Amino acid sequence: MNEAPWFEDFNVGDKFNNVPGITITESHAVAHQMAYGDRLGLSLDWPLSKKVTGSETPLVNSCLVANIAIGLSTIPSQRVLGNLFYRGVSFQRPVFIGDTLRATTQIVALRQNTYKPGRAASGMVVLKINVVNQKNDCVLDFWRCPMIPCRDPGARTGKSDNLDSVSEEINFDQVAGLVPDWNFGEILQKQDPLVAKQKILVEARDTVTLAPEIVRLTLNLAMTHLDSGRGPHGRRLVYGGHTISMAASQVSRVLPGLFMIVCWFHCEHLAPVFEGDVLRTELLVNQVRDHGGYCLLDLSVEVYAERSGSLKNESSEIQVLDWRFAAVSKI
Repeated sequence: MNEAPWFEDFNVGDKFNNVPGITITESHAVAHQMAYGDRLGLSLDWPLSKKVTGSETPLVNSCLVANIAIGLSTIPSQRVLGNLFYRGVSFQRPVFIGDTLRATTQIVALRQNTYKPGRAASGMVVLKINVVNQKNDCVLDFWRCPMIPCRDPGARTGKSDNLDSVSEEINFDQVAGLVPDWNFGEILQKQDPLVAKQKILVEARDTVTLAPEIVRLTLNLAMTHLDSGRGPHGRRLVYGGHTISMAASQVSRVLPGLFMIVCWFHCEHLAPVFEGDVLRTELLVNQVRDHGGYCLLDLSVEVYAERSGSLKNESSEIQVLDWRFAAVSKI
């Protein structure tokens, strides 16, 4: 068996596609719902899903699709110290129960972190992930950036790619092209009117649980999510998609007309999350556009974690996530 790669082992252009495909089953949907309690009705109400989409099999929540896609991309990031960001997460096609997802991951940029005495060398690895279904149609395309340690703690690799140009944010004007031509008139649950610059504080918080179980479910190979001895904090690091999915669930509580997330403009992990942390969400409505029968929302989310025994130099509550995404709502 090959050793998990270190930062020195990577070269721009390397591809990783020797991973199993995953057929999404009802069990995946149940496990996702148990972990997050998401209230997006179109993936919960199967008769409604059939009426709206015309598919005989139920729609899969896009956060579950993203979690599986990320898990399939973790061969190069098994030694990850933390995932820094996601960019341009574009859900190109809907996924239904019974669909099979396969992923190809490619290295597109490498930059070693500034060397500091007393700190082991590490670097940022920008990955481009393409996910297709059983028909070889693209269903998801995105970038993510894990931080990977060097084999040699004093390494000077000379890898210094400019990461600013590796991805462009999706333009909100393009988002409508990601919304399927479905019968949205069948959706009865509507959203109270929203306006740009409106702020919403989600009162109900959530305690993070089931973190390693979700990691195993999605075939995520990152050691720090399963083994407290493999990360820099002396505790198991919660997988970033777990925090994102919890935020999506909290947003769905205060926006009952929401029924579909179609893209992530960007997502930044600002601080680590650990099991037992209590998460809360603040929501900002950036833009609202009526498309006749449905409404597109441009939303920004800040997630804060409260933890006992906080890390050095941290307050009892810290911001852990900065996420902007587009969602579809009934008006």
